[in-house]
Amino acid sequence: MASQLISVALLFSIFSIISISPITCSNPHPLDSLTPSELLQVRAIVNKSYPSSKYKLTFQYVGLEEPNKAVMLSWLAKPTSKTPPRQAFAIAWINKQSHEIIVDLSKRSIVSDKVYKGSGYPLLTIEEQEAAVELALNHKPFLASLKKRGLNASEVVCSTQTIGWFGEVKTKRELKIPCYYLNGTVNMYLRPIEGISITVDLEDMKISEYKDRFMVPLPKAEGTEYRASKVTPPFGPRLNGAPASLPGKPVKIDGNVVRWANWRFHLGFDARAGAVISLASIYDPEKVKFRQVMYRGYISELFIPYQDVTEEWYHITFLDCGEFGFGLSAVSLEPLNDCPANAVFVDGYYAGQDGKPVQVKDAMCIFERHPGDIMWRHTEAEIPNLDIREVRPEVSLVVRMVATVGNYDYVLDWEFKPSGSIKFGVGLTGVLEVKAVPYTHTDQIKEEVYGTLIADNTIGVHHDHFVTYHLDLDIDGVANSFVKTNLVTKRVTDKSIPRKSYWTVEHETAKTEADARIKIGQSPAELVVVNPNKRTKPGNKIGYRLIPGGAAGPLLTPDDYPQIRAAFTNYNVWITPYNKSEKWAGGQYADQSRGDDSLGVWSNGNRNIENKDIVLWYTLGFHHVPCQEDFPMMPTLSGGFELRPTNFFEYSPVLKTRPPFHATWPNCTA
Repeated sequence: MASQLISVALLFSIFSIISISPITCSNPHPLDSLTPSELLQVRAIVNKSYPSSKYKLTFQYVGLEEPNKAVMLSWLAKPTSKTPPRQAFAIAWINKQSHEIIVDLSKRSIVSDKVYKGSGYPLLTIEEQEAAVELALNHKPFLASLKKRGLNASEVVCSTQTIGWFGEVKTKRELKIPCYYLNGTVNMYLRPIEGISITVDLEDMKISEYKDRFMVPLPKAEGTEYRASKVTPPFGPRLNGAPASLPGKPVKIDGNVVRWANWRFHLGFDARAGAVISLASIYDPEKVKFRQVMYRGYISELFIPYQDVTEEWYHITFLDCGEFGFGLSAVSLEPLNDCPANAVFVDGYYAGQDGKPVQVKDAMCIFERHPGDIMWRHTEAEIPNLDIREVRPEVSLVVRMVATVGNYDYVLDWEFKPSGSIKFGVGLTGVLEVKAVPYTHTDQIKEEVYGTLIADNTIGVHHDHFVTYHLDLDIDGVANSFVKTNLVTKRVTDKSIPRKSYWTVEHETAKTEADARIKIGQSPAELVVVNPNKRTKPGNKIGYRLIPGGAAGPLLTPDDYPQIRAAFTNYNVWITPYNKSEKWAGGQYADQSRGDDSLGVWSNGNRNIENKDIVLWYTLGFHHVPCQEDFPMMPTLSGGFELRPTNFFEYSPVLKTRPPFHATWPNCTA
């Protein structure tokens, strides 16, 4: 059969500074994540000071000890100068105490070692969670409970849950162990074994409490399968695959510095935060230079309070980043399904409990997105004898990571657009956390069940997701201010005009932290981070505007213990002066934290934030009322927000994007 020719739009270049190149390597960057060899070096140095013959030691967290920002900015101004010291920060659990250890990698020595004596506990390791599960699975009373229910122990699997904090004066490191029954499905979370409560003491690795209070029917295994090779008819539609990718890579990666179109940024990986974007700057052809936008950005915390307040459920109020770690929970991405054909994949590394490096292969991907949307267009139809139509297709660069924390998969996107915008996307998918109940129809329910009956004997429990971002913006420089541009309705006073009203803007610059706490949606306003020291030619302050996404706020009462721990969700927007130690919105020690070292507490200092180095904290919220379409696998629920240039450029930065080149390609069919 003769091959046919089809027209394919090829976007060879958007800006003249695009470079199509594979990953290359250069000298290490001061913000590079710790390498496997550096993780081993930290392990050796710490173990030398705390030999196993005398100390019981586990590594709860190991990451880069960031250079002081002033030092880093000085180096960036002159990269040929001496590189800032390469250091690591570790939290080691040594003889039942948290040690905060800073290791100087060039000197191969510990330069700081402090014992933390406050409330809360460090990031959980995967190994200790696995050990706790194994302990529960071999607990004789638990095996007896399974036998009483007629369940085969070989079909039982268990997971872990943090226990929260509910006013206890004294605490110890403990976990709850919920268990599930397979027997015909791999969709474990949809078959919970209800009525059993198992608590494991992590310090002594023993069962500290066991209760078997009641029995309810197990939800059925039928209809819970989600694997493509196992699902049975009737099938849904077969979807077309993405178009074949063009040859070459439209992105240049030099070490960990990514360059694409008019953007340049550094990409890192952290055991707690996952993907970390640093030094994001955009090229301005008018000024012939890259201009700063964001010094460092990452997800700081994720709060997930479930709304079932019964004895077996009330504690389920997760702080996922601080308790389980987005980096520890990162999963390998699947080519063509998680990321398109043109994606470049990047591995992630973290330290295991013994300090040895653990690789997460293909933990992040970077790809050019062609969504079929329009970047800009205009048709001019009012000029006689002229037919003018100009269109530019939307193209962007996406950095993606997926963290699977228990039943939920979080799809986390950072999207860079030629217009200067940065879009932040969060996709929630995976499997619901459900409760087994005796009901098969809503008519049978005469009590509060804290959720929706989504299948026989299955309640999808109400819950929230609050994703808090730490965004250290440096808009064309370090000294910035936060301006609330209020939209105000005015009456028309000129009686000769038939209009009665109009709206205008009133600018309000936040002086202190209290001035900058915002609950989105309470009043119409534009929220802008500006550089008050720089103006455009017409005299406008250079800035970037926050375009909010989901504006959900907490519905728990302020005196409820989970909300005390997660007071950082009380406002969607906070502005704080930059402080290197203020990284984690829920505190460094999130497990069983008491809310005494968190964003809400720091902000109570009400520090000056005008014309200072400031940090924007934004919380994206979802209230989730489960429905039957979320069963047995939840279609992705998406949310996000955007940072958009506002009087940053002298004119539209996409005005001179070049139209795509069109070519004909043979359709190679037999």
